[in-house]
Amino acid sequence: MGSSTAPGAGDGLSPAYAAVRARLGLVAALFTLAVLGWVWAAHEMSGMDAGPWSGLRGLGWFLGVWVVMMAAMMLPSVAPTIALYTRLTQRSSPLSPWMFAVGYLLTWTGAGFVAYAVGVLAGALFGDALRWDHAGRGLAAAMLAVAAAYELTPLKDVCLGKCRSPLGALLGSWREGRTGAVQMGARNGAWCVGCCWGLMAALFALGVMSLSWMAVVAGIIAVEKTLPWGRGATYATAVLLLVLAVLLLAAPQMLPGLTIPGGPMMSAG
Repeated sequence: MGSSTAPGAGDGLSPAYAAVRARLGLVAALFTLAVLGWVWAAHEMSGMDAGPWSGLRGLGWFLGVWVVMMAAMMLPSVAPTIALYTRLTQRSSPLSPWMFAVGYLLTWTGAGFVAYAVGVLAGALFGDALRWDHAGRGLAAAMLAVAAAYELTPLKDVCLGKCRSPLGALLGSWREGRTGAVQMGARNGAWCVGCCWGLMAALFALGVMSLSWMAVVAGIIAVEKTLPWGRGATYATAVLLLVLAVLLLAAPQMLPGLTIPGGPMMSAG
């Protein structure tokens, strides 16, 4: 009688192939979500770029936009980490990798809340002093310089190392179950925030509602996290940020895609 057994079912390779397919499917799904995030951002943020220190509107609106932005910008670069987590949890719930991603985005949501609070507080304390034609221009250039300096710090190096080689961090903070997956994702997100907060601050300084600058920052993050350039990538990023700071202060019209503000900065709307 002919056998209906699939090729490889008895040689022990099929489970491995199935696991690989599952991880590839997960990575593809994460990239699809990122693409959808970019499409949504392009639609919703069209015409909203007010340049450096754009108004943040209401908290609910800002956090909604922020979460979609983080999904679009961060999911591609964190996909290898989630795939590694999936490989380590082959016998766990199929939802565990997604709960890991939820925890990761929750940490970035918290970072967005802090950014909003700082923006609103600065607007309340300093008001029109933060206008572009007052202190806003110098503040934006200073923020870019701070972001450049952070690229060269030991803390940046440590956090980037956790993001580039996450196996040790995952095993050192292992938690079981779906709740554990959320906790581990949040912890990985914290390392990512520690790695990328300077670049996110640079995005605010260039225009948080600018799709072009959003793409530039996302590209830098992906290069630093995934390509085998090590510290060379952070040195190059520091130089780029310094060049942007100088141009923003001396000749902002030379920066392609930069919107020169004409109204009050950092307002909560």
